[in-house]
Amino acid sequence: MSFTTPPRPFDVTALFPQLAPLARTATRLHPRPGSPTVHESSVGGPLLWPTDEPWPYCDRPHDSRAEPVVHTPDDVRLLRRDRAAAAERRRLDPEAPQWTSEERATWERLANRPWFDGPIALLPVAQLYARDVPFPRPPGADLLQVLWCPFDHETAHPRTALFWRSSATVTDVLDAPPEPPVVQRDCYLPEPCLLSPEQVTEYPDPLELDEELQDQLEDESRWESIDPALYNAYADDPGELYLNNLSTAPGWKTGGWTRWSLTDPRPRPCPECGTEQVPLLTLASSEWDGGSGTWIAEEDPADSSPPPLGARDGRFTLIDIVGGYNLQLHVCPADPSHPHIELVQ
Repeated sequence: MSFTTPPRPFDVTALFPQLAPLARTATRLHPRPGSPTVHESSVGGPLLWPTDEPWPYCDRPHDSRAEPVVHTPDDVRLLRRDRAAAAERRRLDPEAPQWTSEERATWERLANRPWFDGPIALLPVAQLYARDVPFPRPPGADLLQVLWCPFDHETAHPRTALFWRSSATVTDVLDAPPEPPVVQRDCYLPEPCLLSPEQVTEYPDPLELDEELQDQLEDESRWESIDPALYNAYADDPGELYLNNLSTAPGWKTGGWTRWSLTDPRPRPCPECGTEQVPLLTLASSEWDGGSGTWIAEEDPADSSPPPLGARDGRFTLIDIVGGYNLQLHVCPADPSHPHIELVQ
């Protein structure tokens, strides 16, 4: 199924021509729960991984005190099925019990998993084929694979690893990769999702604009020529209209502009050569939030019944980054195989 972003409320470059040369193309991935194969682009799906290449592990320390209860990946999958069944039961019968005795017994049984000390197998997060999704890549590579360790590290979020390869060279595929014995949090196991890539136009986050243009965006008189129905909701803060609806798209995407929320913009020089890095992939906690409803795909009515797991709040992948933020991966445009930069915003 394809997904379509509604047209922006109006052409922002008609009001602010200075933005026109700053336009960039981003590719929204629109992940939705499904059953991807190794030959498809996906979030949380199986990887086209060669049998003769060792699976990556994280050998850094993992804090056993970080969470009172840990689960195996299969535990998480079982718990998600129970939650989905409970939600559907209550939808059909509001008087039905929130949890059955069998579901309660499952929760109690899975609450006693032992901690594991040792290297942790990385989990697949995303696989992108260049035929489906444009992204900067090294010469000869047409496949990007993103994995992470499902534990917090010094940055208080999972640490990612990028692998670039030519898909044509993978003839024997690893069909049973190892999984970590436990994950720190349920939200660090992505729900398998298929993608529906769609290109959209983005403009810089307001904090990346010069001071003069920022002041113009905040000037109410500059917005009075647009439809009052679109303007009135932001009459006291027109800058929010630009930020939420006209600049950067929410959700999983490649390319485009960096969105800033926790910090002011800062340089992102490549650790190896110093070239300013560019957005590669945004791993989003949700596809939209309360302020970005105009970006909800036309095929995604929020009140669909029954909605897919996580759909009411746009959390189709069921991951969460630091309580609802995004993990934005940046790469060196001179050589994407150089070490990448992680940015939580």
